[in-house]
Amino acid sequence: MTDRSSVGRRQILKSAGVAAAAGAAPWTVADPALAATREYDQRLAAQSTSYQAPRGLAEDSDAKATALGWIGDHSAELIDLNDTVWRHAELSLREWNSSLAVAALLEKYGFDIQWGPAGFPSAFVASYGSGGPTIGFNAEYDALPGLSQKAGGTVHDPLVYHTDPYAPTYGAGHGDAHNALGAGATGAAIAVSQAIRDRGLKATVKLFGTTAEEHLVGKPYMVRAGVYDGLDAFVDWHPFNANLAFWNTTSALISATFDFLGATGHGANPLGNKSGLDGAVLMATMSEFLREKNVAPSGRFHYAIVNGGGAPNVTPDFCSIWFFVREGSPERVKVLYDKIVDAAKAAAQASRTTLVHRFNSGTWNLLPNKAGAELMNDNMRAIGPPAFTDADQALARSLQRSLGKPETGMPTSLVPLAPPPPAFAGGISIDTADVSWQAPTLVALAATIPAGLPNHSWAVTSAAATNIGHQGMLSAARYMAATAVDLITQPDQLSRIRAEFEDRRKAVDWATMIPEGTQQPLVEPPAGFLKQTGQTWPPKGVSWPEKEIISTEPLGTTGPDLPPVT
Repeated sequence: MTDRSSVGRRQILKSAGVAAAAGAAPWTVADPALAATREYDQRLAAQSTSYQAPRGLAEDSDAKATALGWIGDHSAELIDLNDTVWRHAELSLREWNSSLAVAALLEKYGFDIQWGPAGFPSAFVASYGSGGPTIGFNAEYDALPGLSQKAGGTVHDPLVYHTDPYAPTYGAGHGDAHNALGAGATGAAIAVSQAIRDRGLKATVKLFGTTAEEHLVGKPYMVRAGVYDGLDAFVDWHPFNANLAFWNTTSALISATFDFLGATGHGANPLGNKSGLDGAVLMATMSEFLREKNVAPSGRFHYAIVNGGGAPNVTPDFCSIWFFVREGSPERVKVLYDKIVDAAKAAAQASRTTLVHRFNSGTWNLLPNKAGAELMNDNMRAIGPPAFTDADQALARSLQRSLGKPETGMPTSLVPLAPPPPAFAGGISIDTADVSWQAPTLVALAATIPAGLPNHSWAVTSAAATNIGHQGMLSAARYMAATAVDLITQPDQLSRIRAEFEDRRKAVDWATMIPEGTQQPLVEPPAGFLKQTGQTWPPKGVSWPEKEIISTEPLGTTGPDLPPVT
């Protein structure tokens, strides 16, 4: 078994898609968002050529002992929540049972639940306490399509397999371990509430149950609606293949769908038909030609054809292709996005179809916080990495073997805190990023995934409902709870973190990336869910049903008929 303590932090971050590139650029004037993130951290790194994370920031206290003790005493409850949400495996915007399960545990321990923030029926805000600093936590619980897998399975073996003679598919699964993410955050929030109650602390805890993180939808619209206003700090985590406090930024992102509308006809007599699929394939092909000369190393885009027709003998008159576009800042992602839109327009012209363009969501790059990362890191150091058994290590190595990765098992140490790499080469996006510009955001990464394996894979689903996922989730709950208690009991630490937050964003005129008038993506919930949560449909301010997208295109023409050939 390999101890990952010798593996470099930059190598770990590169495996997450937060890569380093050679060189750096002066962004202060041209791009304030990059100045507040990359350039700010470069200046901090330049002040010390041999950075050592400070110690002694995390303090032992009766309140912290109460919080950590509660997690230990109630680990079975948190594991049950973890596995319950794993079994539900509900897709983004449809997390009816998962959100109810998370909210029920919070309500059991005295949290007040307010459903439907920003019009999202499966989102909620859970609150406990009053006065003092307000500390926020983040719970997500959406699964990913096609990543169903039996728990503990070491070869690809979907738990749900949809049989079809022409197009079989796998069911949804927690390939990003959001079941663990939600359970860990819930445990941390309840633990801190117990410390507030038992130790007479003056503080407020809020847990934000958010929908559709995998679509990067929930938080940007909730931030736009003011749901996160008034926080003093926001504490978050994400399942990962290593253990570290996150001191870095992420990619800004735009999500959009492009619908190509044509005219149907028989596939055997296609003259005059207009294929929406042709439009989508042309757009995808044109966008691929952008990569070499029009996409910087920090840029990414990827897509899925989500509605491509039902049979080869029917020319599809309606086809949708869904794009994620990523870059280092909002300004940079808008430039790349405009190139993608131009490709869509050209594809519609070439395929003789009509383009309908839908902006789904947009999120900023994450605003990091060095002081917050240092406090989180010191608590992680004091608590230690997750404790994995020999059986856990054997399972991890089997999963690594199945995916052709080195059989190193689960990480057994913490990755030392270090400044971000000198240049940003792109990678992941998270919708917590929008929250990070409203309140200082502290993020931990905890191992629920075997070392070297990627998020968004069936192997993650496999591990997320085993002791590997359980131990990573419980450790994350401890890291967040301990850090939150320090924010409450050490006002100087919170002040230091907030001072850095204000300093970073003082030159940034933050504004949502969502165009004015854009309605959030929604799915109508079951009547029983609305009744159980006390909501009505549609939410206030939402136009429902949504306007239907229907092709009314005429068939194409080749001009006047030619005289018969004699």
